[in-house]
Amino acid sequence: MKRRAFLITAIGGGFAAATTSTTALAAGFEVTRTEAEWKAMLTDLQYEVMREEGTERAGTSPLDKVYDAGIYQCRGCDLDVYSSEHKFDSGTGWPSFYKSLPNAVETKPDRSFFGVRTEVHCRRCGSHFGHIFDDGPKPTGKRHCLNGASLVFQAA
Repeated sequence: MKRRAFLITAIGGGFAAATTSTTALAAGFEVTRTEAEWKAMLTDLQYEVMREEGTERAGTSPLDKVYDAGIYQCRGCDLDVYSSEHKFDSGTGWPSFYKSLPNAVETKPDRSFFGVRTEVHCRRCGSHFGHIFDDGPKPTGKRHCLNGASLVFQAA
């Protein structure tokens, strides 16, 4: 019985870490909103991804297959964050880039789901974009695996 209680506690703790809201962290960002303001401007999925660090299902973002020239902006504050010049088809079902624009994103360790990943978010409003992995193409070798729900595409 003790083993079962431990597993339930460990899984619950991992789930809580995975769903920690960035709203509490908003005080340290240039653009801040109340939880009610965020909820009013976002769909349920966008709120879950951007403010609760959720993940949209693979293959569901229309931005995954957009390769037109342009800029991807943060849906939360309109900051230019990624260029179409740095986008590539990772085959994962999420929009992927090998680098961000200068001074656009910040990262932090994500210790959810029994490992450590690198979470990437907007440096201006703190909105969660996705994660960075070390299996991308040259010249960086990085794959910024992003949720399309966090982004808006502006064609050039």
